[in-house]
Amino acid sequence: MSPSESRPSPEALLRAARREARGKLKIFLGAAPGVGKTFEMLREGAERLKSGVDVVVAVAETHGRAETKALLEPFEIIPRRQIDYRGHALGEMDLDALLVRQPELALVDELAHTNVEGSRHPKRWQDVMELLDAGIDIYTTLNVQHVESLNDVVASFTKVRVRETVPDSVFDGAEIEVVDLPPDELIERLKEGKVYIPDEASRALGHFFSKPNLSALREMALRRAALSVDRALLDDLDAGAVVGSYAGGERVLVAVSELPGSDTIVRAAKRLADALRAPWQAVYIETPRAQSFSEDQKHAVADALRLAANLGATIATVPSESVIEGLTSQVQQTRATQLVLGKSVRSWWFEVRHGSVVNAMLRAGEGLAVHVIPASPDAPPSRKSPGVSGRWGKSSDYLAIAGLIAGTTAVGKLVEPLIGLGGVDLVYLLPVILASGRFGLRPGLVAGVVSALAYNFFFLPPIYTFTIAAPQSLLTMFVLIAVGAFTANLAGRLKARASLGARSAQENAAVAAFGQMLARTSDWKSTSELVCNEIARLLQLNVLVLNDDAGKLHIVATTLNVDELSPIDMAAAEWTWARGEAAGAGTGTLNAADWQFQPLKTSLGVLAVVGLSREDGQDPVSADRVLLLQTLLGQAALAHERLKLEAEVREITVLKERDRLRAALLSSIGHDLRTPLTSVSSAIEAIAVEHPGASTLPVARMELARLRRFLDNLLDMVRIDAGALAMHPEPIDLVDAIGSAVHDLKDLFRGRHIDLKVPANLPFVTADPTLLHHILINLLANAAQHGGESGVITIEGKRTPDAVVLSIRDQGPGLAPGNEQRIFETFAQGRGSDRHGGSGLGLAIVKGFAEAMGVKATALNHADGGAEFRLTFGDPISPS
Repeated sequence: MSPSESRPSPEALLRAARREARGKLKIFLGAAPGVGKTFEMLREGAERLKSGVDVVVAVAETHGRAETKALLEPFEIIPRRQIDYRGHALGEMDLDALLVRQPELALVDELAHTNVEGSRHPKRWQDVMELLDAGIDIYTTLNVQHVESLNDVVASFTKVRVRETVPDSVFDGAEIEVVDLPPDELIERLKEGKVYIPDEASRALGHFFSKPNLSALREMALRRAALSVDRALLDDLDAGAVVGSYAGGERVLVAVSELPGSDTIVRAAKRLADALRAPWQAVYIETPRAQSFSEDQKHAVADALRLAANLGATIATVPSESVIEGLTSQVQQTRATQLVLGKSVRSWWFEVRHGSVVNAMLRAGEGLAVHVIPASPDAPPSRKSPGVSGRWGKSSDYLAIAGLIAGTTAVGKLVEPLIGLGGVDLVYLLPVILASGRFGLRPGLVAGVVSALAYNFFFLPPIYTFTIAAPQSLLTMFVLIAVGAFTANLAGRLKARASLGARSAQENAAVAAFGQMLARTSDWKSTSELVCNEIARLLQLNVLVLNDDAGKLHIVATTLNVDELSPIDMAAAEWTWARGEAAGAGTGTLNAADWQFQPLKTSLGVLAVVGLSREDGQDPVSADRVLLLQTLLGQAALAHERLKLEAEVREITVLKERDRLRAALLSSIGHDLRTPLTSVSSAIEAIAVEHPGASTLPVARMELARLRRFLDNLLDMVRIDAGALAMHPEPIDLVDAIGSAVHDLKDLFRGRHIDLKVPANLPFVTADPTLLHHILINLLANAAQHGGESGVITIEGKRTPDAVVLSIRDQGPGLAPGNEQRIFETFAQGRGSDRHGGSGLGLAIVKGFAEAMGVKATALNHADGGAEFRLTFGDPISPS
């Protein structure tokens, strides 16, 4: 496409229009906490405030830093909305107040923050999106480890999995400012206590805040910012129809063909892209001559594109009349800065044409570097393309041309007396035009030459000879040949355009119809059958769909009467299911299989596997159908994802209803048992007055106390499920808390030995005294229940650099292997619970109460035997 033909991209214009209708987003991106993102955001916001912009602070976390807190003074601060969560009053950004206040610019710290339950949106970035939609500009902060696409990469070297992430789509249209700090300076700030409290500094330095980690995070932040800038640049160029590469970032494009050595070219492009750290694309320019390719040539193109995809490239097939036109268009569309082509050993004429491609690319792409890669020395010599010889046409074409010229000669003899010799040459234009338009360039040229010879032989004096007496007769012959060439070339171009346009329209219509049909299906069986039938119809293939049932793949739908697959086919299908990669015929994995298997893969994982095969045993998908297949598989994967999400929503609805009924039942049982228990307690005490020496009184009192604990557990579980825990945290001495709990269980512990290893100088912990008392009661009762009749119960407390750990251990059989987490679930019971009357509620209440207070509860088997339960309290308070 020439510069004069360039026009703005409609998609880029739409994106620009959407951005204009919204507020502007600026993200202060940092490599790690402590680099100064909040400080920089407030400083820049203060400058905007001085210039007359209406700026408010929605959320700003100072983390106790005086210099950051001082920056808040000139701003209007929107008060946070208080949300009651499990007895805590937690402050969140007041979204509604901001929408009513409607400032020009709002400062929102910590974009990746998770909102408290009860907020309108679960994530703060969703709040920001709503503010942007309302036309409010936003300044916000973010660390690079919170970017969704980089989450697993960060976890691979920091060994820390960040749970709060922001989708990459938030960066679309956003301005990025990197707040950078060298690793050595950041580590020094950490040591000085400016990032975390000093007690935590040593542990953080050894883990997340090591110099290699910080250097890697710093590089990732800079690269993510560069990627956003590059995308914004491309959008601006497309929207303004600006021609040129504007190589703010490198972009590699490699052209593959049917010729031997394409795999070498693809690998060279991969090495170039890796060296430049640039995105790359492999493109095949599909010209009309591709219609006459042999099967080997089609497979060569498909193999080259498949190799590029496996190496991480995006792939594209571009229909075009010529390689030069198609490559020029793709270079301009992708704004490529590096083009990789192959140099093949062919005839001198082909080499001249190949050189013209390189020269055309150099002229068309300003700032474009063209790399010409020689063919692999191991590649077999290329054969002459059948597409070239095929252009001469078939023998039947020339018989038809001969008939046309013979008929024209007869007509010329009939009309010569009427129109004269000068008009007969015009009659001979008819077979030339018809032959050129119908059969193509070379048959049209032949028709022109034969028509000129026939005109000379039958009409020009001396007739019935090929002698040309007059110079104008020679001119007439050349005119006929030129008309044939021009008409044939024009007709061929129009025919190629019509063929490519019709094919693209048919494929687009087929994909659209496929998507509409999938949208109307509502069950797995119908969706799988539709996928089978439509892919088989559009690609002329045998198709089957496999899905998982009880851990084993089975055929859900098929276009053939196939009940089971061969062992090698099943192995390929299981590979695709497990790895999410194509396997089987025509791939690099288990290619001895008769079927090729493609995954239906989304963000939820692999949802199904599609098998493809052909009757002739060839590779199922040719190069010109790869993109169509991928589009159809993408549509099918989305349909399966929709069904899975709908099923999960139905399951969640059922679970919610079940939980509601369970809570109502537990509440009813708890309240209905209170009155009988009070009566039983009064009766026991009356018996004790009348018969103080009765031997059954201690047993009755102990069982009544156990029943009371069970009732309290029922009511506490209802409170946990309903989120109705009232929290009143205060400093607590664990020695006093343990003593109170042991005293309440004195009847249960009569005759048992308790080994108390809690030092008197242990720091105070912050907790709710009532909830902590319930936790200790349940843990001690659990230890007595499972620790044997005379087993020692060990209670130990110790201080770590950043926490206080309290452990309670029994000498019972311990926890079943793999049961350490499940033991905290409601109604889960340990070994021996049935013999000791365990209800399975106590440990669930321990977990619920501990989480409500921010205490970590864990279970494990002690090395010396028995089960051990640990409570980890953060932020210990040293006694004054």
